[in-house]
Amino acid sequence: MTQMMGMPRVQTCTVTDCGYNHDGCTAFAITISEMNSACDTFAGSGLTGGMGVATAQVGACKRADCTYNKDLECQAPAITVGASADKADCLTYQHS
Repeated sequence: MTQMMGMPRVQTCTVTDCGYNHDGCTAFAITISEMNSACDTFAGSGLTGGMGVATAQVGACKRADCTYNKDLECQAPAITVGASADKADCLTYQHS
């Protein structure tokens, strides 16, 4: 049986118009896309979701060119999400 690794935490999310942001990201896990390191989990347009506690983790990262990416999994200790090229981007992304 394979033991699951700890996933990096979404330490900070400053995207206040996301339906998962209630004093922090309350999604169980987020996905970072290939395009602009955008948060694919971003939910706008008046949607509300989440688990009620700001304990989101990075479930998958499609930015294979990031220093912290290994086999499409984030290896950073924690990430920050905020506005950049899109409404919600991984600000921890570093081009390798």
